[in-house]
Amino acid sequence: MKWITTICIVLACTCVAFAQLADIPPLKARVNDYADILSDQTEAQVEQKLAQLEKEDSTQVVVVTVPSIGNEDIESYSIRLADNWKIGQKGLDNGVIMLVARDNRKVRIEVGKGLEETLTDLLAGRIIDYIIIPEFKNGDYDAGIEKAVDAIVEIVKGKFDASSLKPQKSAPDYVTFFWIAFIALMFVSGFGRIVSGIAGAVVLPIVGAFFSFGLPVLLLLAVIGFVAGIIIASLPHGGGGLSSSGGFSSGGGFSSGGGFSGGGGSFGGGGSSGSW
Repeated sequence: MKWITTICIVLACTCVAFAQLADIPPLKARVNDYADILSDQTEAQVEQKLAQLEKEDSTQVVVVTVPSIGNEDIESYSIRLADNWKIGQKGLDNGVIMLVARDNRKVRIEVGKGLEETLTDLLAGRIIDYIIIPEFKNGDYDAGIEKAVDAIVEIVKGKFDASSLKPQKSAPDYVTFFWIAFIALMFVSGFGRIVSGIAGAVVLPIVGAFFSFGLPVLLLLAVIGFVAGIIIASLPHGGGGLSSSGGFSSGGGFSSGGGFSGGGGSFGGGGSSGSW
């Protein structure tokens, strides 16, 4: 009886696992925006670029966005989608799938077997890290996807400069600096004008150092901190507050249609994933 119970438990767990798998949407075009995150203009432009690439090189690249993949990891979902859509030419396996799961905030570039030496895991990862994610974090899905597609097309054609996919030093966050500096000056302003001025001359350059400001700027901040400390200490103090809230919700579903189809390509798990 124990073995019967064990089999029943395994079957039950298997059924639950399959029940939790997200649906695979139908392939309708080279750009399949089921999450509704792309503008019509971007969708048309990317569709045209990918159609031209396939015409010139036979390589098939598709973009698919979905609202959610549930609790499934994106690698598993992506390979299920790849096996279903069969992007790329049969025998050449030259297909690429760019998958975006909007609500999960995850993205993956799935690379066909025939392109794994050209569009390597490293390059796919850099496209995600240095092109897609920065744009997505800014809320610009159009730019993230279009720039990533441009990079993939250039890589496939052998014209891409890989050195452009290196992290760039970001500019100092001046807004954050001034907020921190203001709070610091307000804090030291309760020690009397002269002491507050001296404290401001010390605190402000320290804050600036955390933002990698150069020595000339730090010296200027010392002077500004001294003067600001005295001025703020001379002003009447008050209080206030700031609150903000926001939200985002969206829904959608899959519908069939479209005359575009994969060419029979296969995938072996090559590519890279990321989240924002």
